[in-house]
Amino acid sequence: MAPALDRIRVGSAPDSWGVWFPDDPRQVPWQRFLDEVAEAGYSWIELGPYGYLPTDPARLTDELARRELKVSAGTVFTGLHRGPSVWESTWEHVGQVAALTRAMGARHLVVIPSFWRDDKTAEILEPPELTGEQWAHLTKGMERLGHEVKETYGLDIVVHPHADTHIDTEAHVERFLDSTDSDLVNLCLDTGHYAYCGGDSVKLIETYGERIGYLHLKQVDPEILADVVAGGVPFGPAVQRGVMCEPPSGVPELEPVLVAAQRLGVDLFAIVEQDMYPCPPDKPLPIATRTRRFLRSCGA
Repeated sequence: MAPALDRIRVGSAPDSWGVWFPDDPRQVPWQRFLDEVAEAGYSWIELGPYGYLPTDPARLTDELARRELKVSAGTVFTGLHRGPSVWESTWEHVGQVAALTRAMGARHLVVIPSFWRDDKTAEILEPPELTGEQWAHLTKGMERLGHEVKETYGLDIVVHPHADTHIDTEAHVERFLDSTDSDLVNLCLDTGHYAYCGGDSVKLIETYGERIGYLHLKQVDPEILADVVAGGVPFGPAVQRGVMCEPPSGVPELEPVLVAAQRLGVDLFAIVEQDMYPCPPDKPLPIATRTRRFLRSCGA
């Protein structure tokens, strides 16, 4: 019998249905996503790309209530390492998403740093390593964002280390955490992205436990990952090769991650996110159902 992981709140996200964009003919309609995520046994979801789900709070509240779903977080993309010049445009985007997130009763805003390499073409957009000045812009910018989001919307930001961004590897994640104030900025640990970039999720939870504010559950296929790393393949095409795979067939093992998270003694969302863009419309539901069953077998 697996230990009861009673501090872990499991959910899923549009990402697990192959949704990366607000509007894309290759994605399932939002109504189908909501129907299927409820059918698969999840009660928590994220908003996904802003504009995919209805952005009118009254309508979205109604659609969610009919399916007994609740929202755990919204997601924003940022390029704060570029300095104060991008603040206004960043805040405009953040404000839209944060307002809807708050209206849905959620408390978290997942913040993803911008990509240094184009997700589709593999074009190198900027150097993968930041300068000291850019690191200062990034950390100070995230602290400012954390402060403003909390003051204005009452939400906590959780920064999501992500492949092909400047917050990716263990060294970069630790540098980021060591350079930011835990009252303002914490982490959304995505187990798949962290493994993709060579990190150990259990070690991070045990070392920086007080900074873990949110989890994304995901696994990578080690063989595909080895080819991706050897070939310098960017994240988008790597996903199309199936680098993010259905648990429990990949790494890291999720049960030890969940047990380590439970030991922190705080309530944590653990949102399943299996990157599958683009994918056939009938593929996500059976995977989501099996994944929910697997997580129950781990005690979550």
